[in-house]
Amino acid sequence: MVRDTAAPGSPVLSRVGGLLPGLALCVAVTALAFAAAEAEVALFGQAWIEALVLAILIGTVIRTAWTPSARWHPGIGFSAKILLEVAVVLLGASVSAATILSAGPALLLGIAAVVAMALLAGFGIGRLLGLPVRMAVLVACGNAICGNSAIAAVAPVIDAHSDDVAASIAFTAVLGVAVVLGLPLLGFGLQLSGVQYGALAGLTVYAVPQVIAAAAPLGATAVQIGTLVKLVRVLMLGPVCLLLSLLAPRLGGEGAGGATSGVTVERPRRTHPPVHHLVPWFIQGFLTMIVLRSLGLIPHAALPAMEHAATLLTVVSMAALGLGVDVRTVARAGGRVTAAVVLSLLVLGGISLTLIRLIGLA
Repeated sequence: MVRDTAAPGSPVLSRVGGLLPGLALCVAVTALAFAAAEAEVALFGQAWIEALVLAILIGTVIRTAWTPSARWHPGIGFSAKILLEVAVVLLGASVSAATILSAGPALLLGIAAVVAMALLAGFGIGRLLGLPVRMAVLVACGNAICGNSAIAAVAPVIDAHSDDVAASIAFTAVLGVAVVLGLPLLGFGLQLSGVQYGALAGLTVYAVPQVIAAAAPLGATAVQIGTLVKLVRVLMLGPVCLLLSLLAPRLGGEGAGGATSGVTVERPRRTHPPVHHLVPWFIQGFLTMIVLRSLGLIPHAALPAMEHAATLLTVVSMAALGLGVDVRTVARAGGRVTAAVVLSLLVLGGISLTLIRLIGLA
């Protein structure tokens, strides 16, 4: 007899039921964000703040005023991770080979150069400000590559302390939202084109969904180029982790546990990240979609629906991102870490703008 895995009380239904509270909360925040965007259109003729950004803001306000209990966490985590990854895959259908070629090989090579320079600059800034070696490495990698994903991948490679990881990720979440909100103002102020601004967003913003949110105010071209640049930047995580695995024995025994909290924490055993962690499935899916679109294997009639689905899922993910951000965590992490992260980000922005000017993006 075949077992009914969906029977009442089954693990499947239990897991699905555990997702519902947090998922419903994210959907409610998303609905509020879209309603606020529609109200902007009614009052001002256009939505000056996109629903993507509004979802982050509303979620952050709720999270700062109220700490969700454990029953909300699975659904919020699912929305922030799985729904986001599906959205990124669907977004690949909107990018063709022509879009990639328009970026030019100079930009693709420049991305690697920016990551390398940002890593060195971020590490140097951290050390000059007195951060321990491993903490400086975490801050540099999070800033230069992809925020908390890079921090999580690099931490076991360099035997980082758990409190170092927590402090670094807290800053990534808070500062990442600030960049999403402030970067469009810089783009408008510098009168950047869609391609130029998309490249800037892809080079400086921490996470893929945040790139989409930051690029959206300057149009579809900015979103496409920004996502492409960001994913190329994420692919740098593999070589960086492999390099750090070779350098890790030379980092010494110093950690940030004592420096930041006075508590000695046992480091996890160093491991080499599996290949599928270095190239996540959603990046592979995004690239596959680009190939399918370029070969004409995705029906044109399906493209608008896929784009709308990607947008909706991304806004739900933004709501989840906001619900995971407590701005008060900044105050608990310390002044030196704050200065290191902010200065590293400013240097990254300067390097990125220099690259955009040098290669003459139109």
